[in-house]
Amino acid sequence: MSKTKNKLASTIVTGAIVLSGSASQAQTNVQTGLRSSDEIRPFHIKISEAALNDLRQRIKATRWPDKETVKDESQGVQLATMQKLAQYWGTKYDWRKVEAKLNAMPQFVTSIDGVDIYFIHVRSKNKNALPVIITHGWPGSIIEQMKIIGPLTDPVAYGGKAEDAFDVVIPSLPGHGFSGKPTATGWEPLHIAHAWIELMKRLGYKKYVAQGGDWGNAVSETMALIAPPELLAIHTNMPATEPADISKALASGVMPDGLSADEKNAYQQLDFFFKKGVGYANEMSLRPQTLYGLEDSPIGLAAWMLDHDARSYELIVRVFDGQKEGLSKDDILDNISLYWFTKTGVSSARLYWEAAQNAKGGFFDPRNVTIPVAVSVFPDEIYAAPKSWAEKAYPKLIYFNKVDRGGHFAAWEQPEEFSIELRAAFKSVR
Repeated sequence: MSKTKNKLASTIVTGAIVLSGSASQAQTNVQTGLRSSDEIRPFHIKISEAALNDLRQRIKATRWPDKETVKDESQGVQLATMQKLAQYWGTKYDWRKVEAKLNAMPQFVTSIDGVDIYFIHVRSKNKNALPVIITHGWPGSIIEQMKIIGPLTDPVAYGGKAEDAFDVVIPSLPGHGFSGKPTATGWEPLHIAHAWIELMKRLGYKKYVAQGGDWGNAVSETMALIAPPELLAIHTNMPATEPADISKALASGVMPDGLSADEKNAYQQLDFFFKKGVGYANEMSLRPQTLYGLEDSPIGLAAWMLDHDARSYELIVRVFDGQKEGLSKDDILDNISLYWFTKTGVSSARLYWEAAQNAKGGFFDPRNVTIPVAVSVFPDEIYAAPKSWAEKAYPKLIYFNKVDRGGHFAAWEQPEEFSIELRAAFKSVR
């Protein structure tokens, strides 16, 4: 880095809120002058005390709705859970802890197709480490993957073998977290997949693998369809394997005969999700700009993010009831706070709209991926893909395993099991 750039970086690091020079960051626009299109810049985070105080004041001033008229979650996120969350968030939660953890990691930003892409990039000390780009989904973020960075880059310290090491690249999706917010349409999974391929090229990787769940799976599978020669394989914890006959049966409401136990379980999970669990996706795919409350009310944002899938919500309820789970209160609020401070409630929702404009099938429909694919099935995912479906969806299925525990946020909730899965999944392509 030149003396001029060093001076610039120093200026950025002492700025007010989000310190990277990204023109789209929350509440602060730090101008860093002209840059080459492929420049990679260091990134540092510091949310101002004013922003922290504003969050607490907004939480305190929440105008609460009446209590639900049922005794379960069938009307949505329950008042008691949200009030427990608000009490902890507004009085005990400390954002500075996760901010320090993030700033202890190598963070960068680079502009691709006019949008700043933020990413964490941790290289292993093992010179033969396999590079992996890991993509989060919604309502997730880079917070999801923080617990797996150590086990993947330094496996020996976590009970693994040196030859299992990875170099880890974790970007924020456009419109999410510290990445820039697109100001024009067109940033759907195909565009993001091309951007990720360009990112790995800029980092100098001649071979790598990709991993993702939720939108991360859509992006990773699309990268596999593009099939750059550097991409050896992908791993998914939320695969797109729903057979055409199952899709038709779900639409008709009549379960087919002759399903195995795993197939019947997957059918029932999908049936529940499409009938009762997809409301948030419908709204974001149709009218994302209408969600102004996500930008104005932290409690509104939190409730919207909690109402994603039944099993994750049940876990979160238990957490705020004081039970010990794979996620803590701080884990949950780290993620929600990241969305709040970066003002990405609406911009992240637009990914659903973008994808809907270019949809060529259902979210779980097979995409005809022909490069090697590894699948890990967590039981409390939106649906636990049966091996029979995975084998049909992925002709080069190199790994399949059913994990004993974990759900939609597998890396976040069960980092040890998730790390073991990635080591095993990619062993054959090293």
